[in-house]
Amino acid sequence: MDQPRTYTTSRIASAVGVHPNTVRLYERIGFITAPARRSNGYRVFTELHLLQVRLVRAALNVELVQNGLRREVLAIVEAMARQSYDEAIALAEQRIGHLRRERAAAEDALRHVRDLLTPADGPARAEPLMLTRKEAADHLDTTIDALRNWEMNGLLQVKRKQNGYRVYSAADLNRLAIIRALRAANYSLAAILRLLDALDRDAAADIEHVLDHPDPDDDILSVCDRLLTSLDAAERNAFEMIELLDRMKNLA
Repeated sequence: MDQPRTYTTSRIASAVGVHPNTVRLYERIGFITAPARRSNGYRVFTELHLLQVRLVRAALNVELVQNGLRREVLAIVEAMARQSYDEAIALAEQRIGHLRRERAAAEDALRHVRDLLTPADGPARAEPLMLTRKEAADHLDTTIDALRNWEMNGLLQVKRKQNGYRVYSAADLNRLAIIRALRAANYSLAAILRLLDALDRDAAADIEHVLDHPDPDDDILSVCDRLLTSLDAAERNAFEMIELLDRMKNLA
């Protein structure tokens, strides 16, 4: 009978495409099962460890943090490290359902934004609407702090009366409704600003494309700057985790 294949730390790292210190870190924090050691202290990794490291990489590949998604993926890794494979598979299947709900919410937000950008039928308002910040927050069912944060991040330039108080027009409220809908679906402030700038230049801009395609010259990008792409990638990774967990079960 052939001896089970074994690996050094460097071979495991090379096979997965990480630094050897990353493999040691995964062992230290309990993400993978502790390997046996030779008499000289060197670690002896097996096929199981290779699959475990691949799973951790798939789990952490997309850093989605909203609505418990990060806790979810860590729970999968922890169950896998305990070799509770059925539990880990069930958690991964739940994650797929959660990711699909998040994507549906993101797509609903896009539809809502398109509706907001469609001109309303009927006569225009005779008197211009001018609301205070509190009135605007109440109208949008949000908070004054949220409005202040959006303004500070450049999403809206607010007009002021002669006494210095901010006033919000109907156009401002429509813009704020767009911001609120996208924030509720976890689009990043940077992605929303990118969209608003694009709409200011061209009212017919492709909303989904703009939201999901950051400027390559941007210094810092987060997964929510490409929310739909990130959710799709996370779902693919979840299916990969299930495949790896099935292979681990077969090794047991």
